[in-house]
Amino acid sequence: MQPTSYSPLMSASTTQLDQLKTFTTVVADTGDFATLKEYAPQDATTNPSLILKAAQMPEYAAVVAKAISDAKQTGASGAKLLGEVMDCLLIAFGVEILKIVPGRVSTETDANLSFDAEALVAKGRRFIEFYKKQGIARERVLIKIASTWEGIRACEVLQKEGINCNLTLLFSLAQAVACAEAKAKLISPFVGRILDWYKKSTGKDYAAAEDPGVVSVKEIYAYYKKFGHATEVMGASFRSKAEVLELAGCDLLTISPQLLGELKADSTPIARKLVPSEAKTSKIEKLDLNEKKFRWLLNENQMATEKTAEGIRQFNADAMKLEKFVAAKL
Repeated sequence: MQPTSYSPLMSASTTQLDQLKTFTTVVADTGDFATLKEYAPQDATTNPSLILKAAQMPEYAAVVAKAISDAKQTGASGAKLLGEVMDCLLIAFGVEILKIVPGRVSTETDANLSFDAEALVAKGRRFIEFYKKQGIARERVLIKIASTWEGIRACEVLQKEGINCNLTLLFSLAQAVACAEAKAKLISPFVGRILDWYKKSTGKDYAAAEDPGVVSVKEIYAYYKKFGHATEVMGASFRSKAEVLELAGCDLLTISPQLLGELKADSTPIARKLVPSEAKTSKIEKLDLNEKKFRWLLNENQMATEKTAEGIRQFNADAMKLEKFVAAKL
């Protein structure tokens, strides 16, 4: 049984990162291999922004070159070749990451497909085939898809085929419930981006326990545990170490290199904040959803509507920058 708080049996010098790992699966939010080796996370997540940053680093020139070489072997040319390189690049980084982490890697689908369920299903299948050719089992891959209605429907199809999905850009309970009902393997509610919206909207600062992003993840976690959903909750997009520690005990937490460093540098005892047995007794009510109800609830949640749309635009913009970077290499 996992401890519910700091154990006195631990050494006084046990880092907060090591303490956190005793009751939460720690995931690194990076495409940088050196960071993965330093902090030894179980899993790793990537997105177009992180891959763009990593691809531009001189030490990963060989990874980019291999992706270009693999894509050229398909015989494609022009725009189609560029598309092949982009997919090969995402897979190339994923393969290298899986040589370091013992668990799974999340590979993101194209942001411009976020409202096309059929295309998302095709892309998910394609990624799994690419990984298979590299000797990577599908169990070690999570297909990242934005939490739009179409994205959730694509997830439902892929999960039935045994292709696990990570539903990302998630900012509301309605999105989370729809993902769970589609049997998503994992969701990534964005803590920090919710906080950003509320700080800008209200002009207030929030203590970690009252942080709207933290509160949102706690609500989702409680809902899943109370109603028996198997979908894993992975808090993401943190702005501070305090946010991370307020969600200690969450199924997974994906954390940036900077915050991983802060956790590793601090040995102050931490307490578990999220416990399944306690979540099951919460008074949260069941939400009945269909497409119309989902779209209405999302529309009524100004923050979730704005941040989902903004996130899709940002990831697409970085994907286009990555395309320009790759095109120059061609």
